[in-house]
Amino acid sequence: MARRAAGGARTGRPATIPDVRWLVGVVVLVVLVATYLTWLAARVDRLHARAAGASSALDAQLRRRAVLVAGLAEAALRERGDAWAGQAVAVRGAARVAVDSAPPDREAAENDLTRLLRELPLGPDEPDVAALDAASRRVALARQVHTDLVRDALAVRTQRVVRLLRLARRHPRPSYFDIDDPGPVAPATPLPTP
Repeated sequence: MARRAAGGARTGRPATIPDVRWLVGVVVLVVLVATYLTWLAARVDRLHARAAGASSALDAQLRRRAVLVAGLAEAALRERGDAWAGQAVAVRGAARVAVDSAPPDREAAENDLTRLLRELPLGPDEPDVAALDAASRRVALARQVHTDLVRDALAVRTQRVVRLLRLARRHPRPSYFDIDDPGPVAPATPLPTP
C-alpha cells in the first residue's frame, strides 16, 4: 500500500491508464505534425527543383531553335541572295540576340524572333521547315511545362504554413517566361478531299 504524504496525497503511485493515454496522444500528435512539416518542406524543395529544371529545359529548347534559325538564315543568304537578304539578315540578327541575351531581356528577344519567323514566306515544301516546325513545337511544349511547374511552386509558396515557417526561404521565387507561342512556321497543308 502506498504511503500518504502530509497533505493526504499519495506518493510513489504508478501512472494510471488515462495518464499514459494522454502522454501517448501528445507523442502521436507531435510525430504527426513533424511528419507533415517534413513532407511539406520536401514538397517545397521538390517543386522548386522541378521549376528550375523546367527553366533549364526551356532555355535549352530556345537556344536550339535560335541556333537552327540562324543556320537557316545563313543558308537563305547563300542560296537565295537578294530576294531574302533583308529578312534573312533580320532573322539572323534576332536569332543571335536571342542566344546571347540575359534573362531580363530574353523574353523580348524571343518574342522578336518569333514575330520574324511568322513573317517569313516559307512554304511547306521548303527545306528545313520541318526541323524548324519541330523546334517550335518543342519550345511550346517546354514553355507549357515550365508554366505549369512555376504555377505549382508559386501556389505552394502561398500556403500559410509555408509562409509562417519560411520553408521556401532557400529558393528564389520562380518566374513565368511569357513569350508568344511559336506555332507552326509554315501554314498547314490542307487535306485532300475525296
